[in-house]
Amino acid sequence: MWNDRFATEAFVFGTEPSQFLVAQRAFLEPGMTALAVADGEGRNSVYMAQCGLSVTAMEAAPNAIAKARALAADRGVTVDFVEADIFDWDWGATEFDLVAGIFIQFMGAEARAGVFDGMKRAVKPGGLITIHGYTPKQLDYATGGPKQVENLYTEALLAEAFDGWEVLRLASYDMELDEGAGHAGMSALIDLIARKPG
Repeated sequence: MWNDRFATEAFVFGTEPSQFLVAQRAFLEPGMTALAVADGEGRNSVYMAQCGLSVTAMEAAPNAIAKARALAADRGVTVDFVEADIFDWDWGATEFDLVAGIFIQFMGAEARAGVFDGMKRAVKPGGLITIHGYTPKQLDYATGGPKQVENLYTEALLAEAFDGWEVLRLASYDMELDEGAGHAGMSALIDLIARKPG
């Protein structure tokens, strides 16, 4: 389904990075290693590379990766694009300074718990996880995101999932998005930035 969705000339979610990622630019330090989870058409991995990070981007859809490679070339940066399914990713193979999961809400609670556990394993001690997505209020706005309420995040859900981590930011808020046709209009958003113990 995702490969078909990305089979367009236009970038479904635009070529500019997530507004969340830009707002949290201070956390993106040159020289850091980063993993962009289910990265789509590359807008976020390319931005992190532009900020001086060494980025690995995981994505299952070949059509999205082709667009991401073109975007990286256009912006003059290098990203290690890896075609892989999020549910088959070897989370323990490499530890990163930063693992970013931005709008990865295409899974229910059971699958999400496994992915979150994997993301935790992929972070170095003292490293960061950043998560950005929609809250259940997004169903009222209908300006993007999943239609299944169980796929959406609440502050309580994320706080419980990252219990024991140092939470640097956990906030839900409403904001106008302009991120391609896929994320456009008033949106109910949530951010988490958490540091791994150790």
